[in-house]
Amino acid sequence: MIGVTLDSNIYISGLEFGGIGLRLLNMGRAGIIRIDVSAAIIDEVIRVLRDDFRWEGYRLHFAREKLAKIGNVVVPRQSLQVIDEDPDDDRILECAVEARSEYIVTFDKDLLRQREYAAIPIITPADFLQRGIELA
Repeated sequence: MIGVTLDSNIYISGLEFGGIGLRLLNMGRAGIIRIDVSAAIIDEVIRVLRDDFRWEGYRLHFAREKLAKIGNVVVPRQSLQVIDEDPDDDRILECAVEARSEYIVTFDKDLLRQREYAAIPIITPADFLQRGIELA
């Protein structure tokens, strides 16, 4: 099974708006892909849902549980400083390296500019889904 680290913006998009973000989360839930995640990524998702989208406590609680349940939760052993524009993006790279993900999937322009990190391609959700043949 292919391992994928999703950026926090994918989780937020899927949980708040549906669409391609939800499709990726459902692929993880169905066991089509392995979603690699860390506590730092889950914490950022919960913070944004609370602060920017005004989710209530019970929704946040269930979202945290859902993400931990469908994800392969890893604890990164190294701290990276790669993305100067947004140090939170480094948490995505740390997770992907620790989990040995095959892809990092994001909407984030700072991450996408990197194109890859530690031989892990950094691509958009649409590009990831277009590679569907590789997932079979």
